[in-house]
Amino acid sequence: MLKKLIRKNEQTISNDLFERKKKAQQEKLPNHVAIIMDGNGRWAKKRSLPRIAGHYEGMKIVKKITRFANELGIKTLTLYAFSTENWKRPKLEVEFLMKLPEEFLGTYLPELIDQNVRVNMMGNIESLPEHTKKAVKNAIDRTASNDGLILNFALNYGSRDEIIQAVQKIASDVQEGIITSDIISEELLDSYLMTKDLSEPDLLIRTSGEVRLSNFMLWQLAYTELWFTDTLWPDFDESCLLDAIESFQTRNRRYGGLKGEEIN
Repeated sequence: MLKKLIRKNEQTISNDLFERKKKAQQEKLPNHVAIIMDGNGRWAKKRSLPRIAGHYEGMKIVKKITRFANELGIKTLTLYAFSTENWKRPKLEVEFLMKLPEEFLGTYLPELIDQNVRVNMMGNIESLPEHTKKAVKNAIDRTASNDGLILNFALNYGSRDEIIQAVQKIASDVQEGIITSDIISEELLDSYLMTKDLSEPDLLIRTSGEVRLSNFMLWQLAYTELWFTDTLWPDFDESCLLDAIESFQTRNRRYGGLKGEEIN
């Protein structure tokens, strides 16, 4: 009897998710969703587990959310996986985090290829351990011809560092006569950033209850819709993603103007 009730409840949840997904697809979807995946350590601590257990559970959620985002029809999913500041964490935790891309891509890459997902990365890849670098480059190469969802990992990434590098390159190109200073504009700076081939995020999600950007895509998020949740990343699921998208679909994006409103 209990098993029947559990199966019935699971079926009800599945049907509800399907209907919500179908309805969301009938409205305007965000083309680019960016997520600050926060709360792995707290999730583990609540269960008296080591922090690395939270990171491992979080990796499973990356699989789930990538699959669902692709099914929804989202074009780009950017995941903040490891920041330039995260090197300050305990050595054993950093070493474990550097193994996760290798494990994730090693086990999930065939499915990503089948789903027509293209793997991309932004950040300082050359400073990563050799085994991490090899796994990332292999995934990028093997999915390069895919034209579905772009799964963009922000790995060893910091927005201030990105902007500084862009400014340095612009200054160098001005000095070498490749460009002149009078053509410097927002569009030009865009073309020097790590996201030059991506659209700007339409929706930013941050989990775990923190309400800050943490040096993530500071330039690109200028007009992005923000959505914060207390849910810890290892507890984030398809329903949570739909909550964020449904909120996004109710908003009036004015980009500093008065879209749909009369100026008095």
